[in-house]
Amino acid sequence: MTDARNDSDLEDVIKRLPRGSGIIFRHYHLDASPRKARFLSVQAIAKTYGHLIFLAGAPQLARAWNADGVHSRDHNRSLKNGLLCSAPVHNMREINAAKRSGADIILLSPVAKTRSHLGKPSLNRLQLRHLIGFCDKPVVLLGGMDRDRFRHYADLDTHGWAAIDGLR
Repeated sequence: MTDARNDSDLEDVIKRLPRGSGIIFRHYHLDASPRKARFLSVQAIAKTYGHLIFLAGAPQLARAWNADGVHSRDHNRSLKNGLLCSAPVHNMREINAAKRSGADIILLSPVAKTRSHLGKPSLNRLQLRHLIGFCDKPVVLLGGMDRDRFRHYADLDTHGWAAIDGLR
């Protein structure tokens, strides 16, 4: 997942990802024109290394920018039109909403303490197992994740992990 925190070394991080990884481009800190320019530069590197790139935002914008997918809580299933869709979730209500919206991938968080959810308690192993059980789509763990922490959760039925700071 991209944002201002990892922008300075983003290209190097993308080159080190396993082939076929997904990148969720956020960069909310940029205005529209610089955001699109940065997206296009990240997209070119992602394609070179065989990765998918999702745009956080509206499906119409993701399609206009030729993203592989869209990352959003609020997209309408009918607007997908061939885009893959990922959705962030934190509880059962959000899991149900993501499933109704046609999400293809569910990002479940926070697994551990994270700067993205300051003060919010992380999910314990029992909560994670319970919530994952209700997801009928691939689940990606998010929130304070890194390679070592993911190994700790290897017994859970997940598709992988995502990070903002954890790939540096």
